[in-house]
Amino acid sequence: MGLHDELQTTVLPSLESPISYTPPSDDTKEHSKPTWASTWSDLRHTLTTRDGLLGDYDYLYLFTPNIWPLNRRYKNHVPPFFYPNDKVPLLLILLLGLQHALTMISGIVSPILAVSGGAFHFDATITEYLISVGFITSGIATLLQITRTKLTGTPYYLGTGLLSVVGPTFDIIPITAKYTAPLYAQGLCPTSPTGTKLPCPAAYGKLLATLLCTVWVQFLVSFIPAKALNRIFPKVVTGCLLLLCGIYLVGTGAESWGGGSNCNGGVGLYALCPNTKAPRPLPWGDPKLIGLGFSVFATIIVVDILGSPLMKSASIIFGLAVGSAISGATGYWSASEINSAPTATFLWAHTFPLKVDGALVLPLMIMFVCEAMTCMPTILATSEMSGAEMEGTKLNTRVQGGILCDALGSLLSAFGTGLPMVSHAGNNGVIVLTNCASRRAGYCACLVLILMGIFGKFGAVFASMPASVLGGMQTFLYATIAVAGLRVLAMIPWTRRNRFILTAALGIGLMDIITPDWFSSVLAYKGANVHLSGFEQGINLLVETPYVIGAVVAVLLNGIMPAEKDRRDGALLVLNDDRELAGRTVKVKVEE
Repeated sequence: MGLHDELQTTVLPSLESPISYTPPSDDTKEHSKPTWASTWSDLRHTLTTRDGLLGDYDYLYLFTPNIWPLNRRYKNHVPPFFYPNDKVPLLLILLLGLQHALTMISGIVSPILAVSGGAFHFDATITEYLISVGFITSGIATLLQITRTKLTGTPYYLGTGLLSVVGPTFDIIPITAKYTAPLYAQGLCPTSPTGTKLPCPAAYGKLLATLLCTVWVQFLVSFIPAKALNRIFPKVVTGCLLLLCGIYLVGTGAESWGGGSNCNGGVGLYALCPNTKAPRPLPWGDPKLIGLGFSVFATIIVVDILGSPLMKSASIIFGLAVGSAISGATGYWSASEINSAPTATFLWAHTFPLKVDGALVLPLMIMFVCEAMTCMPTILATSEMSGAEMEGTKLNTRVQGGILCDALGSLLSAFGTGLPMVSHAGNNGVIVLTNCASRRAGYCACLVLILMGIFGKFGAVFASMPASVLGGMQTFLYATIAVAGLRVLAMIPWTRRNRFILTAALGIGLMDIITPDWFSSVLAYKGANVHLSGFEQGINLLVETPYVIGAVVAVLLNGIMPAEKDRRDGALLVLNDDRELAGRTVKVKVEE
């Protein structure tokens, strides 16, 4: 669940929905394996000819802002479309590769900051390291996703073969927040004499170990036929999951916008925001902190309205840049953490004690199933935006390969001490704005991401950024997840059955968000049986994580409630049978 330009543009009909669009076969077919001779010929052409270096692309279009009279020249301009396997000029590869990498930054950094600071309360050094790990593992996972490799001797694939990008999942945020809260309350994670929560690397090690043991669920899900997955997890379930996750995360973004979760009612070191030792500490919710976050939020909106195509697809980065400039000029930054950060770093520069925690097993297993659910519409969107097949075996294998690559990315990330991975949707906006779905631009983005991760001071910039600046970005970013859920739900038939499923699932999920402690006393075991205690903690974690319990309720009701026909809803559905999607008219088969 990157997520801008935006998630709301990325949801498509189910795999069983017939689409009246057939892409050019010579652009989307599987190309034969290149030989060394052909590779050398392509490389020589790219590096030694004007056509290979620059081509005839109108680069000024990418930089022209949407302001009259500057935009008159491109009022009706449609740039040439580059399909996934098309040859693209080197300069365009570099420009759009960098653009895709910049678009991914907020989606990579945001969940890491939320988990590191909001759940485990790590200091800047560990947070910088985890951000670097996130960039490196995202680059590797995206590389595997773009490449698409057939598993020898099987009909299965690894990767989509499209410009699909992979990054840390936002779904891990509520699980970690609910997991560590009782650990601090019970003294299993350290606190200072004044009650300030201190870093808890032991709990993070338990998270990593349990991730390594539960990620295999997503591997198994990837081999379930796509049509079967669509029946088990229809849009009513996927939309509910995204909506609940987005609403919950907006609350965490708002806490950061006010100054940070640690100082919201904090004591001692965190009596002020971000802490009493900061250059300009202020109470949580101070108007100056709110103003910093607003500068980011407002810049994102202005850039998206007036910016050039390249600026629009990186509007969140421009928002962070403006917020950082204002906060730096007014004295809210501390350069000491950036100066002390290593110039270069890599995986395993910091390690954590590994130990499986039974309380995390069930929630993480459900989370990995949910990852497969949210991965499907993202891959469908990328396939449609790229002009690839939208039905048949080829599309099904792309979905299967994408889910499998997400699982492998989560496994590699956990081995590298990072968070689990999932396909991100925000980069589809770059494809739409630039008309370039070339995998070569994706490979360039992978290289840029890995270099960002290795350069340690790049992560230090985000770890040192004022929480209010990040909060303005996170609130906007998380809201796109909720909007994506609404977009999915807008596509379902509004039968009485679907309304009933949504009412039950959203009722329980929203109750978790509005009254987080409603279930805390139901299974409050205080005996000496550690296994029973761990089991009950796992149940509590499942019930008190909004999107997890919402997804469970929706799946169960969808499985047991009989289908029915609602004549009134059917009449309304006929009127909405045609839908416009990315400039193409599609026919959606209405299912009861």
